[in-house]
Amino acid sequence: MANLRDVRLRMRAIRQTLQVTRAMNLISTAKLRKGRRVLEDTEPYFTRIQKSMYDILSGAGTVQSGFLHAREKNDSYRTVILVVTSDKGLAGGYNANVCRQAMSLCEKVTNPMLILIGAIGSRYFAHSPYIILESFSHRSQMPTVENAKEMADYLISQYDWGAFDEVHVVYTHMYSAVRLLPAERQILPLDTKAIQAGLTQAEQKKRVDLQFEFLPSADAVFDALVPMYVKGIIYGALVEAYVSEQSARMAAMDEASKSAEDILAELQINYNRARQAGITQEMSEIISGSASLSD
Repeated sequence: MANLRDVRLRMRAIRQTLQVTRAMNLISTAKLRKGRRVLEDTEPYFTRIQKSMYDILSGAGTVQSGFLHAREKNDSYRTVILVVTSDKGLAGGYNANVCRQAMSLCEKVTNPMLILIGAIGSRYFAHSPYIILESFSHRSQMPTVENAKEMADYLISQYDWGAFDEVHVVYTHMYSAVRLLPAERQILPLDTKAIQAGLTQAEQKKRVDLQFEFLPSADAVFDALVPMYVKGIIYGALVEAYVSEQSARMAAMDEASKSAEDILAELQINYNRARQAGITQEMSEIISGSASLSD
């Protein structure tokens, strides 16, 4: 009886866990769909900003801007890495892969410093030898443009002030629902090749032939577009990381649910066998007792 009681308790615990994993799977599925819809709705706005920057770079000759030219690397040269993780776990290897990518980048750049987004990243890098400038947390909510603007304003103001000389962002890029890979992108100083790579060859050729007049000057318009462009990069990274997190958690909860179902089926078989053995033993005792009384 004690063995049957233990099996029943284990089965009840696994059923409760199965309810949690199924609920988390459904929640992640709903958040994934919402995140994809938000990313698709906002993408045209930031694409248009990228096209405007390309127009200035291609049609106005040499643009004189502090956001374009890399500073001389010396002992005081500092690099900031913006690391995008989640506030919650139970997402498979999502956070671990991003943190490994960030650590690998820290070993390659000069004098790395960190700006962390997400509680998991804050706990991971709290014991690292690298300086943490700032930490942000969205409490597992959908990132907003205001969140991206707050980070972009901080980065640009500190970059103008000279607190650091180079900015990178590390996040998870979602190639497909089953292919989530950590990605790294340089934000500042701006990479003209990356801006051009964002447009197709046909679009580049078409826009080179266009003639624009920029007032008060091409440099002023370009410097005004840079904060919007940086905000777009950060917002895109945040939303894509959020969507990747939900996809990873959905896959992890699906695997956990399957494992729980397999364990539950095995326990059910063991329970039935133990129960049948107990019934058989009781019947044998009854028969033996009846035979003894007859004798």
